[in-house]
Amino acid sequence: MSGTKRKELTHDEALQEVYRLTPQIIDIDDFLAPARMRWLPYTMFFQHKNYRSKTINTDDLGFRLTTAHGKEYRVSDVHEEPVNLLVGSSTAMGTGSCSDAFTIASRLAHHRREVWLNFAARAYNSTQEIILFLMHMHRFKKIDKVIILSGMNNFVLEGLPESLRSDHGQYYYSYEYIHYMSMYNEEQGRKKQSLLQRLSNAINDRSEPIFTDEGVDSATRIQRCADATARALAQWKALLAPHGASLDFVLQPLTTWTKTEFTPEEEDIIHATDSCPNNFWRLFGGILGRDVYPRYRSALESACTGLGIPFYDLNEMIRESDFCKDYIFVDRMHLNDHGYDGVARLLDKQVLPPAAGARP
Repeated sequence: MSGTKRKELTHDEALQEVYRLTPQIIDIDDFLAPARMRWLPYTMFFQHKNYRSKTINTDDLGFRLTTAHGKEYRVSDVHEEPVNLLVGSSTAMGTGSCSDAFTIASRLAHHRREVWLNFAARAYNSTQEIILFLMHMHRFKKIDKVIILSGMNNFVLEGLPESLRSDHGQYYYSYEYIHYMSMYNEEQGRKKQSLLQRLSNAINDRSEPIFTDEGVDSATRIQRCADATARALAQWKALLAPHGASLDFVLQPLTTWTKTEFTPEEEDIIHATDSCPNNFWRLFGGILGRDVYPRYRSALESACTGLGIPFYDLNEMIRESDFCKDYIFVDRMHLNDHGYDGVARLLDKQVLPPAAGARP
């Protein structure tokens, strides 16, 4: 980022600036609002189903639609024909795009003339991603190719306090889960309290703490993430074996891992988003540095190599691309339409085999 001193923004001022610079985020924030969150067994939560807006639309299950060449592709459909899956979290889902047509899955479907399903779940870790697939794999008669565009959520969530750690790593909404389930346990032990006292205690217990990753050991963080990713990839490999599907792991991009210089538009929007952080964004403090990036990349690449799974790094791919100097980031880890189309073209040319239906 440039050394130009910028005006400090209040949280409300920063949020309004985000909406001014990237109006598509208004729909995304509405879509992801806690009041719309669906609480589900096994994965804990998932996206709002049958959501409709100019920016984002979802199917009967909550997966974002893929649109290309006048067609819509939905995970919720029964698929007799071969399909391809783009797996990941909010970047794979397409946060930052102005419409469903400019997610990575949609751009792959457009460029390659293949069915690419947006099998992405905002805020999931790698364990939740594989559980999500287990719950829906019966929908696919034949899977040809799977790209896992991931690596960031595991790394970010490992910045949470050790007190929130589960037997299966860190996860989104861990504080809320522990907090409210503990309230339930406590409620069972104080049945004799008056209704007024119980309500008072519940109200007083609702404060949400602020979390940062200050003091988190980077070496431990990297190793835990690499181990979790390796376990999930081994499970993906086993589950996809009956399909004979190809499986590729692609490390998703982060601003400071990809670029050394930013466009004025990127400078403005990153300043605005950094000025109104939630707890998730506050966990980026220990991973933005370029000294962490090569160590984390190396750990993930080693995990993939050990499993015989191809590893690709979008940070490097974008850095060497013809669009790296363009305006592509809308915050620390999400892209705009131009950025997502560029990523799809990179995946098409550098990761995937030639498509039978693609244009010459």
